[in-house]
Amino acid sequence: MFAAYFDCPGGPENLCMKEVMKPDPGEGEILVKVSASALNRADLLQRQGKYPPPKGASDILGLEAAGSVAGLGPGCSGRWKIGDAVMALLSGGGQAQYVTVPEGLLMPIPKDMTFTQAASIPEAWLTAFQLLHFVGKVQEGETVLIHAGASGVGMAAIQLVRLAKAIPIVTAGTQEKLEATANAGAAAGFNYKIEDFSEKVLEFTQGSGVDIILDCVGGSYWEKNLNCLNTDGRWIIYGLLSGGEVHGDLLARLLSKRASIHTSLLRSRDKEASSVFFPQYKERLVRAFTEEVLPRFSGGTSPRLQPFVDSVYPLHAIAEAHRAMEANKNIGKIVIEIPV
Repeated sequence: MFAAYFDCPGGPENLCMKEVMKPDPGEGEILVKVSASALNRADLLQRQGKYPPPKGASDILGLEAAGSVAGLGPGCSGRWKIGDAVMALLSGGGQAQYVTVPEGLLMPIPKDMTFTQAASIPEAWLTAFQLLHFVGKVQEGETVLIHAGASGVGMAAIQLVRLAKAIPIVTAGTQEKLEATANAGAAAGFNYKIEDFSEKVLEFTQGSGVDIILDCVGGSYWEKNLNCLNTDGRWIIYGLLSGGEVHGDLLARLLSKRASIHTSLLRSRDKEASSVFFPQYKERLVRAFTEEVLPRFSGGTSPRLQPFVDSVYPLHAIAEAHRAMEANKNIGKIVIEIPV
């Protein structure tokens, strides 16, 4: 089969479409014929040699995929059958013609959704859902500050905050991105390049600050984040785009607000055995999302959730897709189409 590959870490020019061995499904695994995958920051970091896949995971890029069931491994429960349209959360391997997936990490694709749209859901939406509900315990009426509001996770988080009857506000780097986040449901948006977002947040909340911060930026934002975090607020870090170094008295500032820091990485979760009675973390997450959120992508629901696809690249143009994400201009997800 063909897959996105690089022989040594480096720039996008090191990427290619390479012929590799097609995987065989193991115990409790499903073989998926991939129609579309999507690009994530983790793919860029892995290509640069800064974020290797978890032990036992595929070294092929791609943390999500959409396609059809092509094979069943031994011990599968019978929930899925050949030809079913599915999407999957992965630890790697999605940007290839085939990928094997533990059956508990598969989700059905809503009937009126394309593979391209479906490929934009698993990583971004499950990350946002996890951060808000499993980690942040968002409550009705709370205010949530979402950094990188026009990213895949950001656009998902805006809608999920609304679904939880809370108030989403965002930061982004261009007026175009702020307009897109407003259309997605953000109550307010601030351009971090030209204004102090912490001052604007305090102004918007009439001085009280936000209850939750979803932060993929890290070190450079710590002081402004604490400035606009409410007493007893939750600061959730799930990325370090600006690095992890902090210079200043973070702990004293945190203590003075009785605030808490939570950190989360979804990719490296779970290698322990699971069962019907004790499912893995990711399986519990996928199950909760499938039951509580996935129906909202179908017609006739209110509010109806919407995946945002910025652009689509064929697998042989994978280097161009990486360059597009590095330019930081995308609004929503960059999707990779996989050749038949």
